[in-house]
Amino acid sequence: MADMNAFREAVGGWASGGPGGPAAALAVDLGLRTAVLVEGLSDLAAVETLAAQRGRDLAAEGVCVVSMGGAMGVGRYAGLLGPPGLGLRLTGLCDARERPFYDRGLRRAGASTEGIHVCAADLEDELVRALGTARVEEIVRAEGDGRAWDTFLRQPAQHGRPRDSQLRRFLGTKKGRKIRYGHLLVAALDPGRVPAPLSALFAGL
Repeated sequence: MADMNAFREAVGGWASGGPGGPAAALAVDLGLRTAVLVEGLSDLAAVETLAAQRGRDLAAEGVCVVSMGGAMGVGRYAGLLGPPGLGLRLTGLCDARERPFYDRGLRRAGASTEGIHVCAADLEDELVRALGTARVEEIVRAEGDGRAWDTFLRQPAQHGRPRDSQLRRFLGTKKGRKIRYGHLLVAALDPGRVPAPLSALFAGL
């Protein structure tokens, strides 16, 4: 049976100049109707974790979350997955500074921009504010990253910076860390503390 990871790989190959046939065939096999466009793998991890928490089977609902490897690719992905390509409904998450890329890319593809939900700075910022910095530090230490966190805080560049900014920077300092914490921070959220962009995204799915 086809799975979402195979579809994501096929779309990635298509976006890199490969054939679109494999992605189109998988979209039909999976019964896809909606693509959630996100900038990176940490965003994908967060969305899929929240779906699991809420008992949502996105695959069964015909929804696929697609990481584009950065906002600059949104025009290409919107064209492939939206009206000019597979004809899927497009929605997604983006950072505030990347919203213009999303708007232009979706409009060029003839897709609505109403389903794009904007994080104030980025999703990590939204999650840190929702949990509070003390709780995020607890999670960092519980995950065995306490020594790395303490070393990071001693760096001159971090002196005097707000704690939320330090945490966001720390999460991006090691390959794979943002992805892991994208899952962990969402998993730690109380149901009533889910950041507004994530809540709005799920309300529209």
